[in-house]
Amino acid sequence: MNWPKKCSVLILAVTILALTLRLPRLDRRPMHGDEAVHAVKFGSLLEKGHYRYNPDEYHGPTLNYFTLIPAWLSGTDKFKDLTEFTLRIVPVFFGVCLVLMPLLLLDGLGRPAVIIAAALTAISPAFVFYSRYYIQEMLLVCFTFGAIAFGYRYTRSKNIIWALLTGVCLGLMHATKETFIIAFASILLALLLTWMMGRSRSGSPLNIGKIVKPSHVVIAVVAAVIISASFYSSFLTNPAGILDSVRTYSTYLNRASQNNLHLHPLYYYLKMLVYSKYADGPVWSEAVIVLLAVVGFIVAMKRKTISAVNSHLLTFIAFYTLIMTVLYSVIPYKTPWCLLGLLHGMILLAAVGVVALVKLVPNVLPRLIVILLLLGGGCHLAWQAYLAGYKFYADTRNPYVYAHPVADVVTIAQRVEEMAHVHPSGLNMHIQVICPEDDYWPLPWYLRSFPNVGWWNKVGENTPAAPLIIASPSVETVLKNKLDKLKSPYVPLFNLYKELRPQVELRAYVTKDLWDSYQQHQVELILSQPNR
Repeated sequence: MNWPKKCSVLILAVTILALTLRLPRLDRRPMHGDEAVHAVKFGSLLEKGHYRYNPDEYHGPTLNYFTLIPAWLSGTDKFKDLTEFTLRIVPVFFGVCLVLMPLLLLDGLGRPAVIIAAALTAISPAFVFYSRYYIQEMLLVCFTFGAIAFGYRYTRSKNIIWALLTGVCLGLMHATKETFIIAFASILLALLLTWMMGRSRSGSPLNIGKIVKPSHVVIAVVAAVIISASFYSSFLTNPAGILDSVRTYSTYLNRASQNNLHLHPLYYYLKMLVYSKYADGPVWSEAVIVLLAVVGFIVAMKRKTISAVNSHLLTFIAFYTLIMTVLYSVIPYKTPWCLLGLLHGMILLAAVGVVALVKLVPNVLPRLIVILLLLGGGCHLAWQAYLAGYKFYADTRNPYVYAHPVADVVTIAQRVEEMAHVHPSGLNMHIQVICPEDDYWPLPWYLRSFPNVGWWNKVGENTPAAPLIIASPSVETVLKNKLDKLKSPYVPLFNLYKELRPQVELRAYVTKDLWDSYQQHQVELILSQPNR
């Protein structure tokens, strides 16, 4: 078997591994609050064909519009009929695309490094975990790498198609999330530093005119503007969305400096990647990627890189990764999924680092030891990816679990459905959810089959009480005073402590009549069972 066939087999194996770690049981993990917010936003687009970009919340529109594809393919046209699979298959798709996209750099990084980069992306615990998350981050990383890879392909051939695809990816980046600006700035700075290093190494600057054609740059920019404007304007139905896509940066700059909930220290991302352990949970570490990325960075900074590697491309990736890491680290506002952009750069460098280490060891036995150690590190990454996705998927001992709802939220929704089953109005039963600061997500997702849910951030003194009320303990005193004045008594729906998220309790109350009907129904179910 010649090498290209081996390469194909290895890439196929890596792709199967990526799907195996990402695709099964997408509905098992409770929906995160952010996922539920995006799901509700998508529901409006699905049912009404309506999407309007909000410069203060929700991020860009690409996630919503791309979700139309699996919804249409599954024949789903109602929000209440959506499933977690329909939503989460979108980031799964882009996560697997990221595994395959290093193939675009075959003549830049070399076949071994490309296969290793694909494998590391496939088994990285962070990439596996967030490939199963209905948020924008996987799309942003995919489009960013697409812009880099297509841009590199253009420099090799000067083919206008590659310039056009580069522009399309830049437009999609901008239309995905406001943090696009960090990746874009990193790309520009990395290009500048690569140009400067090329000048210092050769004694004369790189001839930009030989690398790109000005007319092709214009075409790429026009493509980026058209793509971005199309999405933000909801395909010309909301032209104001284009201006909002620029105005939004004042909102996010303020939020990045004022939201204490998400303010974390400088070393937050690096510590998470190198070593994390909480309570009696396992040790989490992607240090093997970080250390190998350091090796790859050192190789990039040397005058002579390893054979089959384009020195300019490797230098660009090194600077891009370094700048991304520095920028994301110095910004106080941090959420764990934001590390994916810088981690992907580290993976590309780590792949080169692996090739360099193997070639550095000339003798067979030491080289075999190095390869076995690297394989052991890869197996440890894959094992962590499995734990993150299928065992600690909503466990605070997993560093990638962040402000995540617990399984109680599913139990609460199930009990509400049981109450509706015995209520005369069925799913049309009136429900009130009362949580200050609208801290009830992801309940709107789990109660999507109930059209008569009222969402409140305080107790309405003059509002008629619903037969079923879900409330935060902080409003319990006012709520009980209100319920005590009613003729029909209320009883707790649960006799055990229930949480929305860790240490965020939820309580529920139903009318005594509804509770009695439920109890009677349960007795009837038991009596209807055949004797055993």
